[in-house]
Amino acid sequence: MRRSILPLLGLLLIVTVVVACGIGPYPVSPLTVLRMLAGGAANPASAHVVFDIRLPRVLAALLVGAALAAAGSAYQSLFRNPLVSPDILGVSSGAGLGAVFGILLGLPVFAVQLLGFGGGLATVFCVAMLARALRGEADILVLVLAGIVVGALAGAAIALVKVLADPYEQLPAITFWLLGSLSGIQRGDALAAVPIVLIGLVPLVLLRWRIGVLGLGEEEARALGIDTVWLRRLVIVSATLITAAAVAISGVIGWVGLMVPHMARLIAGSRFDRLLPVAILLGGSFMVAVDTLARSAARIEIPLGVLTALIGGPVFVWLLWRGRRALV
Repeated sequence: MRRSILPLLGLLLIVTVVVACGIGPYPVSPLTVLRMLAGGAANPASAHVVFDIRLPRVLAALLVGAALAAAGSAYQSLFRNPLVSPDILGVSSGAGLGAVFGILLGLPVFAVQLLGFGGGLATVFCVAMLARALRGEADILVLVLAGIVVGALAGAAIALVKVLADPYEQLPAITFWLLGSLSGIQRGDALAAVPIVLIGLVPLVLLRWRIGVLGLGEEEARALGIDTVWLRRLVIVSATLITAAAVAISGVIGWVGLMVPHMARLIAGSRFDRLLPVAILLGGSFMVAVDTLARSAARIEIPLGVLTALIGGPVFVWLLWRGRRALV
């Protein structure tokens, strides 16, 4: 059964992408989308809508969902806590601060995304330095508490920027960005984020067996000859890279990195080597579906952060209820 899971999830992802490319004010049938993606001929209007408008956004949603799900799975395994999300070390708050500062300065979209990415990395760097200053770099609890402190400071700085922003132009843009959206995505935005996500994702895939052993505990991992300090640093850097890249192009989107790993765990179990690919495929499908719903469910676009919270909250409660029921 488990051998057929990945092909089924891959097929689900392909179907979701094809359907998403056809949904919108100008509908295109799934068969036509498949024919165009396979290189077949199509009328110019349909080709423009699919390739220039919808496909870049769909691919960006796939990239963001897969990145957040992979980061959430890695963090949950590293910290041995199923309630950990990708922004545990303040990545989202730091990226948000960098992006809103760029909006305050009136910078172009690419510069805002670049500042968002840099802000996420800078926040985690500050967290690591604070943990080292407290002589608790190897202590998971100190690292998490440092992330909470730095994230809270970044959140306060975001609130200050919102107070200083122009209430008629800058403040709505800041608020909408913080709620998460892919409405302004361009083909180059997704292509620019792909190498960064791959740089962070490849180590997680190659070292997934060691990361799974690390999830069993420090002493067990050391007894098996694993350098836990080096591996923990690598996991944090990799997960931070892909989270910062995702937040930079989509804004702050919650629940994906928390909920999708739980869903993947129900399918593949707790072993990280099986959990990671399932979480990546599920996260991509989930984010594409949510983004399609966000741009087609109402006359105005619904922020992605709102939809993921509305969907993720009840689903997460159901997952907790199911897990508790299984223990009874």
